[in-house]
Amino acid sequence: LALNPWDVVLCISGTIISCENAIVVVVIFYTPAFRAPMFLLIGSLATADLLAGLGLILHFAFVYFIPSEAVSLLTVGLLVTSFTASVCSLLTITIDRYLSLYNALTYYSERTVTRTYIMLILTWGASICYGLLPVMGWNCLREPSSCSIVKPLTKNHLIILSVSFLAVFAVMLQLYVQICRIVCRHAHQIAVQRHLLASSHYVTTRKGIATLAVILGTFASCWLPFAVYGLLGDYSYPALYTYATLLPATYNSMLNPVIYAFRNQEIQKVLWAVCCGCFSSALPFRSRSPSDV
Repeated sequence: LALNPWDVVLCISGTIISCENAIVVVVIFYTPAFRAPMFLLIGSLATADLLAGLGLILHFAFVYFIPSEAVSLLTVGLLVTSFTASVCSLLTITIDRYLSLYNALTYYSERTVTRTYIMLILTWGASICYGLLPVMGWNCLREPSSCSIVKPLTKNHLIILSVSFLAVFAVMLQLYVQICRIVCRHAHQIAVQRHLLASSHYVTTRKGIATLAVILGTFASCWLPFAVYGLLGDYSYPALYTYATLLPATYNSMLNPVIYAFRNQEIQKVLWAVCCGCFSSALPFRSRSPSDV
């Protein structure tokens, strides 16, 4: 095959995604202090994005160096699984943040740990099921007319994925609206109790809303174009449209470590310790709520 520049860009994106998320996975896995539910969810997100990056690299390698239908189905299945797990992990983080504010008094309990493991099992179980569909025969290799904009996924398969994404986005939007209301109410109560000026309450509230807007805006701008095009597009459309919407979707996995991991102060401490050559698994940590992440 002639080398497609878009495939090269996707492969480069996959390399960057893999490197970023590999750092997060290693830090969380090898630091005993990172066993709290919020870090488990961040680790799940980083693992999903790491697999997505590796999937992009493998897909490029197999398409151009080892062309095979069977291998192509496996790499596409890996990409579907990893990207689905990434989106679902973002939803679980949002749910965890909401519950940490809504049920602040009971959040640090065994029930939270159990709920976290249940969400992780459901996330990866559903993602693996989605990813196995092309491998198990739900593909368009034998019937090209049923192909979607992403070969060898069928049109029906991609519609299910797109609708699932839009449903996840709607739930996240609703939860972040509720989080925003709780943050505003808490900031107002603190300002009243401490007799702070209205300007201080305004600054705190604006900072919280801006953070939530960045998180949700990044997610929407990266994934909405591809989800909408997946619903409306057809296999006969130029491949340029698919690449133009798929590439921003991969950027979400590139930005997730920055938004959810590298901004966390505990992870920053470990990274600085590693860079200074003084890493210790017994580093002191201050307990933080998911709303601080």
